[in-house]
Parts: sequence; C-alpha cells; structure tokens
Amino acid sequence: MANLRFLVLGTSAGGGLPQWNCNCANCAAARDPASGLRPQTQSSLAVSVDGENWAIFNASPDIRQQIFETPALHPKTLRHSPINSIVITNADVDHIGGLLTVREKQPFGLFATSAIEKVLDANSVFKVLDPDYVKRQTIRLDEDFAPLDGLQARIFAVPGKVALFLEEGEPELGLEGEQTIGVEFLAGSRRAYYIPGCATLPDWLAERIRGADLVFFDGTVFTDDEMIRVGTGVKTGQRMGHMAISGPDGSLAQLSKLDIGRMVYVHINNTNPIWRSGPERAAVESAGFAVGFDGMEIDLA
Repeated sequence: MANLRFLVLGTSAGGGLPQWNCNCANCAAARDPASGLRPQTQSSLAVSVDGENWAIFNASPDIRQQIFETPALHPKTLRHSPINSIVITNADVDHIGGLLTVREKQPFGLFATSAIEKVLDANSVFKVLDPDYVKRQTIRLDEDFAPLDGLQARIFAVPGKVALFLEEGEPELGLEGEQTIGVEFLAGSRRAYYIPGCATLPDWLAERIRGADLVFFDGTVFTDDEMIRVGTGVKTGQRMGHMAISGPDGSLAQLSKLDIGRMVYVHINNTNPIWRSGPERAAVESAGFAVGFDGMEIDLA
C-alpha cells in the first residue's frame, strides 16, 4: 500500500475556536491576531493514500471553509471533487452538519453505521443528499471497509453516548455500540487510529491501540470540571461523553503507557488550556504528545 497521508481539517470541538458566543480567555485570544492563537475549525480529518483522492472523516459544519483552505481538496476541473467519501463517527451536529454543505449533486460515498444512518433518516433535511449521487454504505463494527481504493479501514465501538439532540432525560454514559466509533487504518505493518470522541479508556481499547504508529485522540477538556470552573457551562466532560486529559485516570496518563509512536489531541474544546502556552500544554508536550491544529499534516510511510 502507498503511504497514509493525514490532513487535520478541523481540531476544535463543537462551536470551534473562537465559539461565536464565547469570550473566554482562549476565544478572546483567537480573535486577536496579535495573540498568536489561530482560530480553529470543528473536528474533521482527511485521509489519502495517493495524495489525489481523499476520504473525509466527519463532515464538520465548517467543511466549506476547510475545503477552501486545503488546496488538495480543490476541484481540478469545472465540476469535480477529490473527495471520494465521507465517514461519520457519531451523529453529533459538529460531525454531520457539514453534510448539508456538500449537497451540490457531487458523487461520493457516505459511510456510517446503521445507528447513525437512522439518525440521518429521521431528519428529513438530509434528503438534500441526492441518492443518485451520494451512495450510502453501511459499515459494521470490526469489519474491514474501503473508503478509498487502496485504503483499508475498520471501525470499532468506543465508550460514548447518544448525540446531544437525541438525549431524553439522563443518557447512558460510557455506552458502547454503533453510536460512537473509532477508526483503525492499516497500511502493511503500520497502524493508525482516529478517535475524536471517547468517554473512558477501558483495558480492551488500550490493548487495541497499544503500539500504534499514530493515534488522533479526544482532547475535549483538560479537567473534567473545566467548563464549570471557567463559567461557560454546567456539564462535566464525562457528562458530555468525553474523557479528561489530566489526572491519574485521564487520557494523558493512560495513553502514555501504551508505547504509541505519535499521539495527537483533536476535538479540543474552546475552554481547554492546552490551546495556549502554560503548565497544561507543557504537561502534554513533555509527555511527547502533540496538540493538533488545522492544517496539520502527517505522513505514514
């Protein structure tokens, strides 16, 4: 197989950085060109094996801007797109909202689990995706599929919850099923993972990703009560279905034990202090982890 090429299209969690109605320290800095903190769009990843044809993982509401800022995704002829497929890892608005943008009768494959497909089918606005052009393909847990010619991928359940707009009362947290998935990429002896949403890191998941060459992992909040302390919300990271970075049970400590070649945090909330220089970012970087950013490129030979 050719090289695996990854382009981080969007690194922020839902709402982006800055979030439109937030003036926390990070959002204020992201609005100030002199601060050095660049604005970041909502969570999405592009993958290719030849640099010409691409699969997009999660259709962010910012997808139009992301395509504009990524020359590799620009049309090459009058009506064309190098985007061959879109794969959805959960039904959150920040991962399906962009489907409404890519509706201009452009052929591509849309890959999702049956649980995520049911969410799309229950919302009639997604009928703007003309089935004569957008070919649905149901993907199943722990079965191989090919979002691109030459790209072998496999999905697996990770602990999570249903999308916020589907909640009725208190949702089941740490739910494992088709509603929240991770993606495994295989290229010869190389393994890479994309896990933008994850509530806990159980032993079976730790063993699955142990020794991987590359992992993009959920970095939503640094501390579980971060949004409460900052004053921007009333929910903990766990209540939102996300694992905190810090603490003995946090992702930084747990992932550091797994001999992963390269670790990149993505899906980072606007309140997370790792966006800026300080002890939190220093802790992440001293462990050898990277804070993702829009436009980040990684090639796996």
